[in-house]
Amino acid sequence: MNTVYIAVGSNLGDKAGNCDRGIEALVKTRGVTVTARAKMYKTAPVDFIEQDWFVNTAIKVQTELEPLDLLKCLKKIEKDAGRLKSDIRFGPRVLDMDIIFYENLAFKSDTLEIPHPRMHKRRFVLRPICDIDPAAMHPTLKQSVKILLDRIEDPGQDIVELL
Repeated sequence: MNTVYIAVGSNLGDKAGNCDRGIEALVKTRGVTVTARAKMYKTAPVDFIEQDWFVNTAIKVQTELEPLDLLKCLKKIEKDAGRLKSDIRFGPRVLDMDIIFYENLAFKSDTLEIPHPRMHKRRFVLRPICDIDPAAMHPTLKQSVKILLDRIEDPGQDIVELL
């Protein structure tokens, strides 16, 4: 079994419900077990800022799926939730599920890069993963998610815990 961290987010419709339903769909996937779940956060959009705030969380899973098979599964869950292709990069989405870490793997293909290439710059990814395991190590930067989170100085990345 492989340990994987997955970021989950939504900024359309019932944002928290979309995240919950995406995680529930993953729980029903053969070969995947969710072992930890972070709090949910309301987060400011990054890069394309002319859109509604997101709800973000993260999960830790154990899986026997290989990275590309897991990606295919996540993309199907997103599509089933109503996610459509958009011309706006980093634009609004009903559900977004990204593989952040897969064991200590460094991997790059046309469709997947692990660790996620921008995760170390994203408070909305790092804060939830810190809820699960602040000592989780970035496999190529060789720093914990807590250290990476503490180094983000971008004042535009507001994040508020949902109660």
